[in-house]
Amino acid sequence: MRRMVKERGGQGTVMATAGITIRDADSADAAAIAEIYNDAVAHTTAIWNERTVDTPNRAAWIADRRKAGFPVLVAVAAGQGEVVGYASYGDWRAFDGYRHTVEHSVYVRSNRRGAGIGRRLMEMLIVRARADGKHVMVAAIEAGNEVSIGLHRALGFEAVGHLREVGTKFGKWLDLAFLQLTLDSRPDPDGRSPV
Repeated sequence: MRRMVKERGGQGTVMATAGITIRDADSADAAAIAEIYNDAVAHTTAIWNERTVDTPNRAAWIADRRKAGFPVLVAVAAGQGEVVGYASYGDWRAFDGYRHTVEHSVYVRSNRRGAGIGRRLMEMLIVRARADGKHVMVAAIEAGNEVSIGLHRALGFEAVGHLREVGTKFGKWLDLAFLQLTLDSRPDPDGRSPV
């Protein structure tokens, strides 16, 4: 069973389901986010960075996202208070013409993958993007990551591109798959047409 409630203070929405609560991140979550991020850097091709980060780096990242008006969500295990995943989105490209398009990221603690946490984070992120008036959400996924691609397809994302050997990690070339989800059907991007 899922329930959505408006947070006090208007920060956003909280979604509680099956022992997991999704809420807005704050600076106290920075250490857990850094731990999840660093595990993905060290062990996966989900992040194409080779350098780990520290807690102050993630605290600054959270603050920068908030300042720019972008959400950072965390999944918290009920009873334990442990952050088991996080998700965010930001500008897809830094040009005015792309202002209605965002690219997202979602990461789950390695020992909690496969339990639906990524899906729950994505569902809430999509709700937030629609509420923020975004039109398209873009996913850039390492093309061999069939689990992530499957999750995105199940959420309605469509495959729209495949770039070959554009990245490298762990001594091999990586392909990048692009998927997108259209969030609304408005014909006028900025609502300027007469009704």
